[in-house]
Amino acid sequence: MKNQAVQESISDVDPVTGYALDVVEGKIIAGPHVRDQCKRHLDDLKHAHKRGFYFDVERVDYVLGFFEHVLVLNGGDFEGVPYIPLGWQAFVIGSLFGWINQEGYRRFRVAYIETAKGSGKSPLAAGIGMYGLIADNEPRAEIYAAATKKDQAMILFRDAVAMVDQSPELFKRITKSGTGEKVWNLSYVEGHSFFRPVSADDGQSGPRPHISLLDEIHEHKNGNVVKMMRAGTKGRSQALMLMITNSGHNKNTICWEYHDYGTKVAAQQLEDDAFFTYICALDESDDPLNDESCWDKANPSLGVTIKHQYLRELVKEAKGMPSAESMVMRLNFCRWVGAESPWISADVWLGAEEQISEELLQGRNCHAGIDLASTQDLTSCVFLFEPTEDDPIWRILPYFWLPDHNLQKKGEQDGVDYLQWVKEGHLEVTPGKAISKLIVAQRIVSISSNFNLISAGYDRWRIEDLIQTLADEGQELPLEGYGQGYKDMAPAIDEFETLLLNEQIKHNGNPVLTWCAANAVTESDAANNKKISKAKATGRVDGIVATLNAIGMKLKNIEEDKGDINDFLNDPIII
Repeated sequence: MKNQAVQESISDVDPVTGYALDVVEGKIIAGPHVRDQCKRHLDDLKHAHKRGFYFDVERVDYVLGFFEHVLVLNGGDFEGVPYIPLGWQAFVIGSLFGWINQEGYRRFRVAYIETAKGSGKSPLAAGIGMYGLIADNEPRAEIYAAATKKDQAMILFRDAVAMVDQSPELFKRITKSGTGEKVWNLSYVEGHSFFRPVSADDGQSGPRPHISLLDEIHEHKNGNVVKMMRAGTKGRSQALMLMITNSGHNKNTICWEYHDYGTKVAAQQLEDDAFFTYICALDESDDPLNDESCWDKANPSLGVTIKHQYLRELVKEAKGMPSAESMVMRLNFCRWVGAESPWISADVWLGAEEQISEELLQGRNCHAGIDLASTQDLTSCVFLFEPTEDDPIWRILPYFWLPDHNLQKKGEQDGVDYLQWVKEGHLEVTPGKAISKLIVAQRIVSISSNFNLISAGYDRWRIEDLIQTLADEGQELPLEGYGQGYKDMAPAIDEFETLLLNEQIKHNGNPVLTWCAANAVTESDAANNKKISKAKATGRVDGIVATLNAIGMKLKNIEEDKGDINDFLNDPIII
């Protein structure tokens, strides 16, 4: 059999196998999932023929030759430069087009590519699309750049249009529809084929893609586009759906499903001969903010499409700005994070932990922040203690309550161990299905009696019941409403961030508050004022909201003191 002869002639000379060997042997630095995929390739060279699959080096040479001699890159230093695939790109391209089945059709029908930002994924995808359009011998090929929104689909499609403009070979064969930035279709008349952008909001029905290119899968809110593209491939013998993406922030997405599935297929824990992955990731022990030696694992084009100095600048900013660390870790180092853009980095938060006994806080001036949740959710009260001469640090002391009904199930839903937190004294419960405002009110009064509580800021929502409960009990607290919008929250957020960065504030390591801090995400208005976004957070943030309410009251109290002093200074002195 011819295919069998091709299989037996493979050596480490071909660029796909050569790259795989260099990765597995450690000559090329790569992350765990890329190492797994390379080992899978080498294992398949030995055993895949038993399942009816073969590696055709001639096809690899042909498709790589198309990239090198037909395609031209664009933009910046790459304007007009022939597309010579980098090692990792040659591995992807060669794997997708080199592996075939007994009928001579391509083996892989779905590919998932995840690398750091700036690695050159879009030109790679556009190049594969152009190959499918004119060089794949597919009658009436339909090539799509697909996304949930048209503007996202256009990003990848514009790379393809630029390739046509830059390449003499493409320019004389491809007909463009539209002009300038409004080109909407590339037609290969000789093959009755086309390449165009498409999105879920187009309302298009019945695409029959030969190759579909799905950009930034981590931004897809659902799997509609993926399903639409997959459904149309049933009539194509070697259709390919190629997904490219940065790492995401939400694991309840179609992107994470493919990421998770792809890592298992690459590791050969699951067998799926039609699925190919190239997933960049760091090893668990890697620390990219302090060790550059691991950067290549997430950035396979490092030194070419993205420069070391640029990454160094990003890392420096991330170290100085807690809100920037998560973004850099996700986009530049392929770390899936727990929230879209966490406000407080793990290093900063954990570095602010310091135990102090409540006895040492007795009688100390403090401000409280209260966040009353719905009947079944987390209720929080956080005390913020002013510095003293003996202890020049702001101190945070948090308390939390939940109803005890179905607490284990609730913990499973939220992904935390509420029962353990109750056992360890970090969380208190009230009996029944709904939070007891009476018990919470009594506890806050009891706790605050040990301190000199100056003010207690609260979210006005749901506070009436607590106020009424206190009145019924004949109890008083220095309660004051505190706004949750940009106007009030922005100064509190800025102050908290400043205190954290300057190491002027400490918390006691309560895991409930730490969980809330890890989930906290900010959103900004046009003037860059920030507030906590509960909609974007991946878990509860009530403890952080209560903390900010307390800090807001602290700021308000300082302003009022300044006002009293100014009034005194401005009053005429009467003798």
